[in-house]
Amino acid sequence: MDIVTFPDLLREFTYTGAPTLETLDDGIRYFVNEYWTSGQRQSHKLHEISYRACFKPELPEFFIDRLTATGDTVYDPFSGRGTTALQAALSRCRPVGNDVNPLSEMLVGPRLEPVSLHAVARRLASIPTTETVADNDELTVFFHPETLRRLYAIRTWLLERASREELDQEDRWIRMVSLNRLTGHSPGFFSVYTLPPNQAASIVSQRKINEKRNQVPPLRDVDAIILKKSRILLSDGSAPPHPRSLLMTGPADSTPDLATDSVDLVVTSPPFLDIVDYEGDNWLRCWFAGIDPRTVRIDRHRGVAAWEAFVRRVFLELARVVRPGGMVAFEVGEVRGGKTLLERHVVAAIEGLPFAVLGVMVNQQSFTKTANCWGVRNNSSGTNSNRIVLARRM
Repeated sequence: MDIVTFPDLLREFTYTGAPTLETLDDGIRYFVNEYWTSGQRQSHKLHEISYRACFKPELPEFFIDRLTATGDTVYDPFSGRGTTALQAALSRCRPVGNDVNPLSEMLVGPRLEPVSLHAVARRLASIPTTETVADNDELTVFFHPETLRRLYAIRTWLLERASREELDQEDRWIRMVSLNRLTGHSPGFFSVYTLPPNQAASIVSQRKINEKRNQVPPLRDVDAIILKKSRILLSDGSAPPHPRSLLMTGPADSTPDLATDSVDLVVTSPPFLDIVDYEGDNWLRCWFAGIDPRTVRIDRHRGVAAWEAFVRRVFLELARVVRPGGMVAFEVGEVRGGKTLLERHVVAAIEGLPFAVLGVMVNQQSFTKTANCWGVRNNSSGTNSNRIVLARRM
């Protein structure tokens, strides 16, 4: 899309039809409107897995629908649960994702090539429950002993198959669903009531929750929960035919498997300073997947100078992989109550690189994104907007 006409995209395609507010602040053009809302339309059911600090599918959908053609390559260097990659596949584009956390590939890969519900049920039935659970097993703070026994059996099956490089689509699907049903705050999870499913409480914290609520972990039917969640995920069908995906695990500033000038569109959101404890949130998922969380080098930066340097390293790599004319939508959201404007540090990080900053798009929603479980009322606190730096590769 031509640089001159690009602002028209931000003026014309809005959710409410209200005029876009355009401002110039410190040399940066801002475009403020409600471009989408999570209530705009129900996203594809395959998106419905939980992961901390992920954006809604409507965000990548907005850019993919307007800035790509069938078969184009759409890339997310901080893939997380794989929202951009999955939306690219749903839009008949080539999904490319990267994340330093190996959990990311485990979460998105199976949903790009779903299996049938019958195949999942058949595989679960073939996994024997032979594991025993010690009385002093600390995980019984989350799970009923019989529930934990079944989880151990499935985990052992998956880890042994992985060690022999025998994991197939059914195994990967069961692992993906299990990772998303481990703990949560409803009977749809394997655990007793705990924190929302996008983060895991520590053993000590869960003991306190159990004591405060006078609760003990109830017996859960693990296989039935996996099948129920699978039925929901598969209810809208699979993605249409699309180019073969590429899913990488490693730092975003070094992606040798991704060819030079191969990316048409980047839609991503990097770690925001130190506000999210990715390792702490994912420790239980790492246990189930056989990952040592201490080996996962999640970027956390307590100062904006270090964060800006990190962003520049990422854009140096993006300058290699994004084709001339390709677009980057780099979402930074709101941090520290809006007192730290990360988009300005992104613009500063890009300076001198072969990118033209077209402006900052602010999707101002009419409600907060903060979950009700935190007791935050809409429009009173929490994160209300997506702030997205838009740049074109020169």
